[in-house]
Amino acid sequence: MEKILWLYAQPHDPLYPVVCLDERPCFLIGEVVEPIAMQTGQVRKEHYAYVKLGSCTLFAAIEPLTGQRLAQVHTRRTERGFALFCQAVATAYSAATRIRLVLDNLNTHNASAFYEHLPADEAFALAQRFEFFYTPKSAS
Repeated sequence: MEKILWLYAQPHDPLYPVVCLDERPCFLIGEVVEPIAMQTGQVRKEHYAYVKLGSCTLFAAIEPLTGQRLAQVHTRRTERGFALFCQAVATAYSAATRIRLVLDNLNTHNASAFYEHLPADEAFALAQRFEFFYTPKSAS
């Protein structure tokens, strides 16, 4: 945790931006029952029933010191999705020498995902763009 706190205390450096990355599953739901029509002066009422329309994974990255954000949606959580999102982050920070990426210890969050899903030369180049800073377990 000390290393993460040190990193957050560093001044902004566009050549070495600090970017926080996380992902979360999302459930796509639809209503089974039409909501009760709104009436003037009354609180909107909704029924709790829903139908599951599928799921997806939302990847999000934010640079806390500038507020720059990036997001992608994938059909499910995979190493490939992580590799593709990291490519997008690298493109968004094309002027950076090295991107300091803060992320949790999820099993798909490592440079081996690059090598599993990209040609070796692209994977190596992408891995060189990032320095991973893992949050302690249960501290994401």
